[in-house]
Amino acid sequence: MTTPAEIDAAKKELRLAAAERRRQAVLSLPRSGEDLRDQFLAAIPTAGHEIISAFWPLPDELDTRPLISALAALGHRIGLPVVIKRGLPLVFRLWTPGTELVQGNFRVMTPPASAPEVVPSLLIVPLLAFDRAGYRLGYGGGFYDRTLQKQRGAGGDVLAVGVALSAQEVPAVPRDDTDQPLDWIVTEREAFTIG
Repeated sequence: MTTPAEIDAAKKELRLAAAERRRQAVLSLPRSGEDLRDQFLAAIPTAGHEIISAFWPLPDELDTRPLISALAALGHRIGLPVVIKRGLPLVFRLWTPGTELVQGNFRVMTPPASAPEVVPSLLIVPLLAFDRAGYRLGYGGGFYDRTLQKQRGAGGDVLAVGVALSAQEVPAVPRDDTDQPLDWIVTEREAFTIG
């Protein structure tokens, strides 16, 4: 049986390799944001999800802005994640086209504190690596896992969609009991449901 320390060490090692793999893929695929948008809109059932969370990309991440703009144009309200404090779930603040973003914790661009909080029923989730079982490797803070656990535990009908480049796929993501599975994975090449 794998110990928690061994799982943590495996995650740390994979994070380093996955971050570099993602950086190289982002550089080699300049249209990946548009391709992701097209795959997402063709596959993911967004009807009935008035509020959708997304994330503003960091410089070395897949560009989610084409998808965010398309979802807003379709009439969905967009919530961007805000880290309030380590150990807590995320909160989401309303973003609209033209919202002036501010730099939050971990260099993440967020709506200002004056933007209203929203509760999304569809979460677009960032990741460093993913596997076909629907598990993701994040940055190690556990924010999305806590957020999904909270919403699922409260009986919320939440759909979690990981977005990534196909180069970020690995055979198996190291995981423990706190890791929450995704419902879908969407890349620039395909979209597939889990289970």
